[in-house]
Parts: sequence; C-alpha cells; structure tokens
Amino acid sequence: MNLASIPSPSTGVIELGPIPLRGYAFCIIIGVFVAVWFGNKRWIARGGKAGTVADIAVWAVPFGLVGGRLYHVITDYQLYFSEGENWVDAFKIWEGGLGIWGAIAFGAVGAWIGCRRRGIPLPAWADALAPGIAFAQAIGRWGNWFNQELYGKPTDLPWAVEISEGANRVAGTYHPTFLYESLWCIGVALLVIWADRRFSLGHGRAFALYVAAYCAGRGWIEYMRVDEAHHILGLRLNVWTAIIVFLLAVVYIVVSARLRPGREEIVEPDRDTTPGKDSDKDGSAKADADAKDAEQDAEAKKDPLSKDEPGTGRTAESTEAAAEKG
Repeated sequence: MNLASIPSPSTGVIELGPIPLRGYAFCIIIGVFVAVWFGNKRWIARGGKAGTVADIAVWAVPFGLVGGRLYHVITDYQLYFSEGENWVDAFKIWEGGLGIWGAIAFGAVGAWIGCRRRGIPLPAWADALAPGIAFAQAIGRWGNWFNQELYGKPTDLPWAVEISEGANRVAGTYHPTFLYESLWCIGVALLVIWADRRFSLGHGRAFALYVAAYCAGRGWIEYMRVDEAHHILGLRLNVWTAIIVFLLAVVYIVVSARLRPGREEIVEPDRDTTPGKDSDKDGSAKADADAKDAEQDAEAKKDPLSKDEPGTGRTAESTEAAAEKG
C-alpha cells in the first residue's frame, strides 16, 4: 500500500450552481485560452497585429476538436461500434477522447482557411502559436485525471495516481501518464521558446520543433499506458504515429532551413483590405471620385465665373443670361 499517492477526483463534474461543468471540458477550454493569449503576445512581438491569432483560432479550434474526436473514434472504434456498445457515445466528447494527431491535422486546415482569409502566411502564424499549443496540451491533459483515464502500468511510486473501481477500471495505483505528458509539454514549450529566440526560427520551423519534441515524449509515455489500443508489430498505434510524425518534422526542419533560411518578415494587411472583401473596389471608387473632384476644382480655378453663387445652386453665367432675358 502506498504511503503517498495522487488521489483522483471522486467526480469529473464541477457544479457551478445549476450549471454542471465537466472537468475534462474545463481543462480543454482553459488550454485554448492560454494558447490564444500566449500566441497573441508572440504574434505581436513578431510584428503582427493584436487579435489576429484569435481571429484565426475561430477557424482552427472547431476544426481541431472535430479532427481530434474523429481520430479517437476511428482508432478506437471498438469502444463505440462493437457489440454491446452504444454508437451515440461517439458524440459525447465531454467524456474524454481527443486524439492530438487528428486535432493538429484538422486544426491546421482550419488555420489555413483563416490565414488565407486574413492574408498572412500559415507557417508564420503556426510558429507564433507553437509553444502556446504545448502549454494548452499540458493543461488539457489534466482532463484525463478528472476522468480517471489514460493511466500507465501499476506502480508503488509516491507519485502514483489512485484509480477507483469503475467501468473497464481496476482499483489500484498506477503511473500518472497524464502528469508525465503534462510536464513534458511544458518542457517542449520552453524548448521552443528558447530555440526560437536563439536561432530565430521561421517558415514553420518553430512549429516543426514543437511537433518533433512532443512526439519524442509521446512515444515513451504511450508505451507505458495500459488502456486498450490497436497494436502493429508489437507497438501501440500511437507509438508508430509518433515515430512517423517525428521523422517528418525533423525532415521539414532540415529541408526548410536549407531552402528558406532565416525568419520571414510579417507584413499583415489592414483588416479593411482583407482578401475576399470589397475593400479594393471601394478604394478604387474613392480614388476615382477624388480624381474627378480635383479635375473639377482645376477647371473652376481657370474660369471663376463658372462657380456657383453661394446659397442659390446657380452659376454666375446662368444668372447673367436670366437678367438679359428679363
């Protein structure tokens, strides 16, 4: 029996008066806010404008949530579509189950749409957001603690997490893999911040460093987990995913550094000239009107008698002609 361990919450729901707030959702929401806040600070420091990170996050976050859930449901389909299971549970995202691989992939698609509409390069935006995403993951992993899920092998270490009896759970103390990954993500964020300052990473290389560093930790942490998962050649599917994504990220860093060294300069267009809007047309119309007014002013200076008489709406020439007829 452990003399010291990490107790798990008796419930995964926090009651805020009549509103039930699930711990898992709360951690995800806080993580998103931290990522956007910190990403905004880094974006401004690189020459961007305040609010742009949040504008693009409006696209990236929903896409990321859908992608994360899809990856989880597809890779763990037996939890929802096997005999005796209820497929409706696949939509209960608040009960846990977001695959980071799908979240990043689909989130990148949403970010690409947002960046394209805003007229800025996706790699630069991703570089600014990279450490914030790692911090968000560090916070989000505590949602697994609320749900008593994704723990590791049994252990008697003083920092073991206590797991109570439940569906697909055996009471005992286990490796707190959620804690390991949370601490690893904090380390990844600090690594990206340091490397970005030291080497002026650009063109998506800060984001690629985040991906590679995260995968390096996820591989050994995933290996410790005991929850049900698909295996390929003796390794869990997520371990293989981490290995492949790690290699792709490293290759990207090397190739990108050779093809596009240094850091790109951020030139962010004004919001009223965002591609896809009619601001260009409005600007052209205004320029034409200004040119026409200038031409009329020039003509008026050449022929003073053609000016309007104040308050009458008539020209001097028309007044003289009326007097002759009278």
